[in-house]
Amino acid sequence: MAIRSLIRERFFPHLWCPGCGHGHVLNAMLHSVDDLGYDPSSLVMVSGIGCSARIAGYVDFHTMHTLHGRALAFATGIKMSRPDLHVIVPMGDGDALAIGGNHFIHAARRNIKLTAIVMNNRIYGMTGGQYSPLSGIGVSATTAPYGNIDREFDTVRLALGAGATFVARTTTYHMREMISIFKKALQHEGFAVVEVLSQCPTYFGRKNKLGDAVRMMERYRDHTAPVGSPKLAENPTLVPRGIFTDEDQPEYCARYASIIASQHQE
Repeated sequence: MAIRSLIRERFFPHLWCPGCGHGHVLNAMLHSVDDLGYDPSSLVMVSGIGCSARIAGYVDFHTMHTLHGRALAFATGIKMSRPDLHVIVPMGDGDALAIGGNHFIHAARRNIKLTAIVMNNRIYGMTGGQYSPLSGIGVSATTAPYGNIDREFDTVRLALGAGATFVARTTTYHMREMISIFKKALQHEGFAVVEVLSQCPTYFGRKNKLGDAVRMMERYRDHTAPVGSPKLAENPTLVPRGIFTDEDQPEYCARYASIIASQHQE
């Protein structure tokens, strides 16, 4: 299948700023779907609000552009009614872990088969560069001109603590790794969370003097290391990336179907 057949060309060129990492995520997702041979009619992409949410408009799947923070709630309803579909939920900092945080932890707790892609650019880009729950202490933002004092969530640890059965982290620099992780996440029979560190040169990079998109991606190269790498023990400041868990647990829709079947037998 040609990648071109998976996109809505009439909506291009895209609306993201030059250098935005979200285009890398779209690229990796399209290649993952293509490699797996999925029929576009079997795919649903549900997004909320923000820069990350624009992805749903560019793919030629079944798509739904929903309310801010409620993408996982809508996706849960779709999956419960049509468990045969592959449901992908791209989210940004706010959609996933601010206004959408409640839906995030409960989707993980239920272990419903959704593929949640959390694009972490550490800032709210579409609304002007405000700090987010993933920004971190000391970060400069429109709403924190003298430095942010809020601690950030660790998306991976939060997902693991809430019960997600597939949890991974990658970056826009590591494209082959991202595609490999996406494919495993899409095939996982349970709630899959993939955090993608994604550069925002327009706001986060500029306000924090991190350079252009290329320099920000080089930081992902230099400041991360694979899970299990001895570099992580040697340098605790490095951010681990890779797959943190991939476990087989009963999936929510399957549990529900078994209850319905048991009642029909009585």
